[in-house]
Amino acid sequence: MMRKNKILTPVLLLGLSVTLLLLSAVGSTKAALTYYSENYGMEVRVAGIGVTLLENGEAVDTGNAEPASSEGGGQLLEHLTEATNGKLLPGYSYQEELSVHNSGEIDSYVRVTLYKSWQEESGEDWVKDTRLSPELIDLRLSEGSGWVVDESASTPERMVLYYTRILPAGAQTPALSDSLRIRPEILREVEQDITGGPGSETIKASYRYDDCWLSLEAEVDAVQTHNAQEAIRSAWGVDVTVLDDGSIGL
Repeated sequence: MMRKNKILTPVLLLGLSVTLLLLSAVGSTKAALTYYSENYGMEVRVAGIGVTLLENGEAVDTGNAEPASSEGGGQLLEHLTEATNGKLLPGYSYQEELSVHNSGEIDSYVRVTLYKSWQEESGEDWVKDTRLSPELIDLRLSEGSGWVVDESASTPERMVLYYTRILPAGAQTPALSDSLRIRPEILREVEQDITGGPGSETIKASYRYDDCWLSLEAEVDAVQTHNAQEAIRSAWGVDVTVLDDGSIGL
């Protein structure tokens, strides 16, 4: 049996910033990173299994297992920029501790899949903006937490992590990440338009992240511990080894 939560949070990049002014040429336009977010969620619930995604110790999506399917969701990054007065500053490390709480009735194994991308609005839809690399979105992982990255299933845009220990009902995993930052290299993604003659040049800078959205998506899966190898192979499509202490190895 398996349960999955899916949470999507975009962050809009726009506005003005004194910080970026110091890094811009004289006469150029200024750009900045201002925080904004919306909700989107999807759940599949199975009796007995339930997981809750936690951000900095607070639940961002809840839903104990019920014998029915429903939709719901939560909001990641809602308080991300409180330390920087609502501005999302390149190079600044924001606290971003993601963990999972077993809110179901049975012990489980859990997996988290993270998606990072840049998007832009197209009518009522979002489309990926490939001008900026998802690697500019730096989610730093915690060390020694029991979480393991499945490198064979991961890409610059997607990261798949397994918690290698049994997560008892009512228990919580250690945080899989500790911070989030926008790599300062994003400031180099700029085009300049120079007008005027010698001595009266005006430089207009156009940043590639203007009107772009930072998208962070999280999927949380839980699988029963009974017949673990078969259950994990069926639910996640991977072969694992179950050790004597119940921990799994990929």
